Amino acid sequence: MFEVTRYATAAQSIVEAGRLLYERGWSPATSSNYSARIDSNHVAITVSGRHKGQLGAGDVMVVDMEGLPVQSNAKASAETLLHTVVYQLFPDVGAVLHTHSVKATVLSRLIAPGAALELEDYELQKAFSGVATHEGVVSVPVFDNTQDIPALAAQSRDWFSAHPEQPGYLIRGHGLYTWGATMADCLRHIEAFEFLFECELETMRVRS
Repeated sequence: MFEVTRYATAAQSIVEAGRLLYERGWSPATSSNYSARIDSNHVAITVSGRHKGQLGAGDVMVVDMEGLPVQSNAKASAETLLHTVVYQLFPDVGAVLHTHSVKATVLSRLIAPGAALELEDYELQKAFSGVATHEGVVSVPVFDNTQDIPALAAQSRDWFSAHPEQPGYLIRGHGLYTWGATMADCLRHIEAFEFLFECELETMRVRS
């Protein structure tokens, strides 16, 4: 059983994140999905098909770490397992956000199959938790889009088990997944990623 007060706090953080991300144009209409950890066994996550700029408490449900609904008849996002795998891998993660911005979507289509997006020598890399210098490389894997979510969850688990220091990934033609110890950390990561994605796209444009 989960603690109702902790659920309410997690749900409110998701509602507030939805408004912000919708206003920034990073989660249009019913796209995207967000979650926040309640405890070691439960996660609050957006109900499938809800407008992210108009979320209320009834638009956030609870699932266990296998992605199964807890005390709810609502349908969780089809991508719930992409959230729970992160919580299983990283006990310190408190929030996971998936967005559908134009820049993330376009850039993901420009990275060669099998390659990762390498972010290097940007001062803003230090916005990511655990990154203390611009001199390193933030490697963002790009996974092919698929409707086989269990397979994608397993693929992401394998990659991040080997690269636990990296803060997120792209799904080709789809969007960004990132996470943080708190919702504030996670939102900071999204803002940093969006800036860096724009820098990469502008660099490509100038060089072309």
